[in-house]
Amino acid sequence: MNVNDDNNQQLKIKCHGNRRDQRFRRKCRKRGMRPAKIEKLLDKFKYPNEKTRRIEQRMRDLAYYNKQLTAPVFRTSLDQVSNQSSQLTATTTVTTHLNKRKRNISLQELKANSAVPKSTSSISIRQPSSKKAKQQIETTTTMPIIKENNNNILNYVYRQPIYLQRSSWILFQTLSKRLNYSLNDKHKQYIYTRLTILDHIYCLEVHLQLCKSFLEIGRTEHHWPEEVRMLSKTNDYELCFQYFTNYIGQLNEQINLYETELTTQLSSYLMIPISVNQVDTCLKEYVNHQRQYLVTKNSNQLTKLQDEIQANKLYETIMTSYPNLNPNQFIDQLISIRQKQTQILEELLQLEMRIFYKFLPPELDQLEKIVAPITYIPLNNEHKTIELNNKRHKMIQDAKRQWLHISLSVYETKLQEYNHQLESILLNNTSLQGTSLLNDISRYVTYRTNEMKQSISSRMSIFRNKLLQHRKQLSLKNNFIGVSPEPYLDLISNPFNKREWQYLSLGPSYIRTNQSAIRPRKQQEIEIKNEHKDILSKVQNNLTEYHHVPRTHAIFEEYGNQLLNYLNSCYFTPLPYKDHIEAREQSQTTASIRNKIKQLKLIIRVTDKSNNFYIGSAIEFEKKVQQYFMDTNAFTVIKENPFNEILTKVTQLLNNLRSKKFILQWQYNEMISDRKTTELAHLYFNPKTHKDGIPLRPIENTIRAPTTNISKFLDKILRPIFDDKCTKTTIIDGAHLITAIKTYANKGLMKPSTLFCTFDIRNLYTMLPQEEALDILVEFLHMHSYRKVKGIPLDSIRKLASIVLKENVFVYDNKIYQQTTGGAMDSSFTLTLANIFMWKWQREFVRRQDISGEFFGR
Repeated sequence: MNVNDDNNQQLKIKCHGNRRDQRFRRKCRKRGMRPAKIEKLLDKFKYPNEKTRRIEQRMRDLAYYNKQLTAPVFRTSLDQVSNQSSQLTATTTVTTHLNKRKRNISLQELKANSAVPKSTSSISIRQPSSKKAKQQIETTTTMPIIKENNNNILNYVYRQPIYLQRSSWILFQTLSKRLNYSLNDKHKQYIYTRLTILDHIYCLEVHLQLCKSFLEIGRTEHHWPEEVRMLSKTNDYELCFQYFTNYIGQLNEQINLYETELTTQLSSYLMIPISVNQVDTCLKEYVNHQRQYLVTKNSNQLTKLQDEIQANKLYETIMTSYPNLNPNQFIDQLISIRQKQTQILEELLQLEMRIFYKFLPPELDQLEKIVAPITYIPLNNEHKTIELNNKRHKMIQDAKRQWLHISLSVYETKLQEYNHQLESILLNNTSLQGTSLLNDISRYVTYRTNEMKQSISSRMSIFRNKLLQHRKQLSLKNNFIGVSPEPYLDLISNPFNKREWQYLSLGPSYIRTNQSAIRPRKQQEIEIKNEHKDILSKVQNNLTEYHHVPRTHAIFEEYGNQLLNYLNSCYFTPLPYKDHIEAREQSQTTASIRNKIKQLKLIIRVTDKSNNFYIGSAIEFEKKVQQYFMDTNAFTVIKENPFNEILTKVTQLLNNLRSKKFILQWQYNEMISDRKTTELAHLYFNPKTHKDGIPLRPIENTIRAPTTNISKFLDKILRPIFDDKCTKTTIIDGAHLITAIKTYANKGLMKPSTLFCTFDIRNLYTMLPQEEALDILVEFLHMHSYRKVKGIPLDSIRKLASIVLKENVFVYDNKIYQQTTGGAMDSSFTLTLANIFMWKWQREFVRRQDISGEFFGR
């Protein structure tokens, strides 16, 4: 063997890669795993799927690019300004470290460093700088800011907004969409720098406007804010006025510095197709939209100052106008009650905040120890285990809800008691009755109460931050049952993470916010075009048909242009950065939930009556569906699609009735189907989680079915008849039932021996005998002296009802079914027909109950 080769092998340095991965490999090798399996596990833990790997790579790129954007900018010109006004500039030093571990450093950083790492393997993924730094580069970024000194009366401190701190990818995506222009790296660096300056200018101008308002109020009212008096260390009007004037001058100089830098930066403008004014307008609109909360905050401060001035004036008026009545003691008494009331209010708000953020008081969690977890697991019966766990969960949740309901009632009672005390004090003080002093005192107490509420609001913000921090620490250790609605989980374990479960807990009625804002511009333009066309056509049809406005009128063109501008403004106005992040996170969460449902073969449905989600196994759910088909035996599979045949039958029946003048033209138009929009119905099932065994409720979507219009028409003309003739035995809701029972008790029939019996008819709508139900319908109308309904003979009504029942065809799981018994669930006419069918069945029973004076309702 060659000696040189041995030396080369000894000098060769091995790259061990990530140390955490090496530790993992060592542990796996000790367990006897093969290298191929170890690497497979590493890839699985690092990147569960390819999408995660791409996201992490993108985040690394963004972290690198964000630092590139925060590189030194506009240094020379601001150094010159700094020499002119040393009090208004400051220098911020940013230190970048090059460490022994792998780092991804740019070419500019490599050129700026005198010592380059010996191995190119040290240039890799960028990570936060380590404590063990061997080399450093110092880069200087000069930003004109106001120093915090005694001259800064309101202690103005610029806080960088979130859209300049976090991912710049969202920022540039929004601006690129707004400008309709693809941005390269140089464009982005220019925009980022200019946006930073404009943000400084906007904040300074808003702050300047607040100071001018304070100055104007102080000049007219001779009253200064408390912050001004504290920082100026004097109550003298002239000194405070001079103090304020100097500070406003400093703010104006500061704004001029930034505007000078904006002018200097124009020399690096490279976006040739777009004008400078267009870019500046877009950036200013973005800053204004993101920082709009500052205007609201300043408005609240002005309102607070004005209320303070009014309260002081009112207090002086009370003391000078009524010195003999000693109003001071009376005012202190009222304010003392209000202070106690605000303390109770603060406790109530804290409890409500705990409920809102799902972090209940610790004493509530003791219920979970009292109702111990179920340790017994039935053998080979997962469904029983799941049912027992869900019952325990519901028991604890209901107990906590009752406790919270009682606690909230106690707080409300205390607040009402203090209100009664105030009212009694005002009424019992006869010396002040009929004088304007009482009104002045009430107004003054109201001012003071509002001031206490504002202080509560500020304290609640601090309490919220502490609560969230504390919840984050404990949520990693404990998993307590909350009181907020949650999906019904028909599984042994929860496959969703915390964020996904919280999103599912929002329920089916929750609408994901700003869905269109994160879509590409082309998709937004298509949506704008479709919405503009749809709205404009509806307006044209309405004005043309009902107001006889010609379609060629110029008003339509003007309205169309205004509508298009409005839609463009709605779609392309940038969202607040937090809303944009929230919309993107919700979109990613939704996609993650869909992937898990698909991979784990789960099913998600809306529960029956509880308006929440049901999550269970798709295989078990399908078994229940097939069991339902076998139990009812009311559906048969059809091999060929009968859609055209059904539509032809409906059209021929209506044409025949119209030709014989059994129905009128408006009735014909209301029942005829539109061939372009008509389609077969489809069936789906909602689980009844409030019942044992979680049975399924079949629902047939017949919105566009061929017989839907006939069903709606029959229900519209027949339901009022049933409601009128069967009022005595119809129970509308719980309140109606209580009223009926009270009437029964008032007759003296309620006794200790009285029995209450309830019954439930299973699958009523799907088990109706069709021919018998049609006969009962005609019998019901005959018995109540109807020979025609809305001019339609009973024989024609029977034919219309028959085609609704017998031509009920729907699609489920890519198969076509026809219903041979009963009617379609969730169909308008089926409900009315089932009620009329039950009228026949219960008629004799109701007659017997009336004879004995007993009560029956359904």
